[in-house]
Amino acid sequence: MKIRCTFSVYLVFAVITCLISTSLADSDDSEYFAVFMEGKKVGHAIQSRLVSEGKVTTTEDVTITISRGGISMTVEMKEISIETTIGEPLGFESTQKLGIMGSMTIKGQVDKQGVVSLTTTSMGAEQKSTMQWPQGAVMAEGMRLETLKKGLKEGTQYSIKVFSAQMMQAVETRVSIGPEQKVDLLGRVVTLREVKTALIIPGAGEIATTGYVDRDLKMQKTIMPMAGLRVELVACPREFALGRNDVLELIDKMFLKSPEPLNNLASTKSITYDLSPVKEGSDFTIPSNDNQKAQRLDNGKVILKVEPVAASTGVKFPYKGKDAAILEALEPTRFLQSDNEQVIALARRAIGGTKDAAEAAKKIEAFVADFIENRSLSVGYASAAEVAGSRQGDCSEFAVLTAAMCRAVGIPAQVVAGVAYVDDFLGNQGFGGHAWTQVYIGDKWIGLDASFKGAGRGGYDVGHIALAAGNGEPGDLLNLVPTLGQFKIDKVTVEK
Repeated sequence: MKIRCTFSVYLVFAVITCLISTSLADSDDSEYFAVFMEGKKVGHAIQSRLVSEGKVTTTEDVTITISRGGISMTVEMKEISIETTIGEPLGFESTQKLGIMGSMTIKGQVDKQGVVSLTTTSMGAEQKSTMQWPQGAVMAEGMRLETLKKGLKEGTQYSIKVFSAQMMQAVETRVSIGPEQKVDLLGRVVTLREVKTALIIPGAGEIATTGYVDRDLKMQKTIMPMAGLRVELVACPREFALGRNDVLELIDKMFLKSPEPLNNLASTKSITYDLSPVKEGSDFTIPSNDNQKAQRLDNGKVILKVEPVAASTGVKFPYKGKDAAILEALEPTRFLQSDNEQVIALARRAIGGTKDAAEAAKKIEAFVADFIENRSLSVGYASAAEVAGSRQGDCSEFAVLTAAMCRAVGIPAQVVAGVAYVDDFLGNQGFGGHAWTQVYIGDKWIGLDASFKGAGRGGYDVGHIALAAGNGEPGDLLNLVPTLGQFKIDKVTVEK
């Protein structure tokens, strides 16, 4: 069975966004960086800062091109933060273009009470909403001012919350100033100050980066391990940054080997996975949920039992409970537009006259499995509304449309990201990055996988290992960075 998935592409994109958003730039001119993965130049980043009329505008552009199964994809991001000269947030704008789908732009204005007025534009349609500014969070200028205040004395440590418009959340960032070191900058060796940064991801651990800045606080190089890969940003001349890129085949590098083939997964009751760190001393976190239970051992290993639960019958929808977390899984978001007219129409068409939540969810899963006609590797990461219009994509597109359609009829739903077993994915056997859906029925989260169902496999099964769940936002994918590439599967124990 061959299953196409662009899930890993968006993970890479989220990582690059984090790198450039937490850089320590201190310049009124544009600064150019080459983006490397596994030693190959895959794109560029540009950061600029403009002070005018009492406002500081910082612009960050990132473009990367990677190959998946021989098909190249270019993803682009532009993020603008507007602050006062003392680092107070005034507004932001984020635009992203992933693959062949159209761009999505989100603009925010922050008032004096900390209320953020948001406008999201996708496929020509606007969506208005509000949110509260995260208390104490700063953007690019606030980060720069804090860096100036703390200085570069070796041993200095501090924490700061950095808001990313791309992820729509504030991430706690811990900074530690290290010694001066000799650093290779594309063949030019210079003395730079080491700056270690840790992004704290709730429930998943840390994303650790090592940066090197000069005495003017200009970032010259940043290194971060990501899902077993090495990602680097290196300061360079404009001509090199914007010049030709190398070809990096991503699929093979983000695949997890299985110790043995796994057969007839749809009829398998459970699988217990013995997991261990890839390197001695490395750490990883596997979450527990209704379908999998993780037990951490003293030696750093994890015993994970995946045993899917069945949905209770006779449960009515829409959901009438008062659990705040479950109610959140009913709300429309910028990627799960459950209030979109086309998404609503598709959901009603899929469920027909059924009144049972479990039956309705299964009908939506089967509908999406047939609805998406073109399993295209050229789609980077589309929203549910975009998928409803294009009818193309792969696992992430199946997942967001399934989740949005379930929310549209009142069934709480989330997008799950993790790895799933495949017999043959472009010549690989084992576990590859994958996305699916879970719905809340009765008092349990139930797994759905329209992508696998559409490919001839039953759907969600014991070959799925969940690593994160949420609204399909970039911030959800960041939970995978400290985990993917950090563990291996030593043994599988199958219970039929």
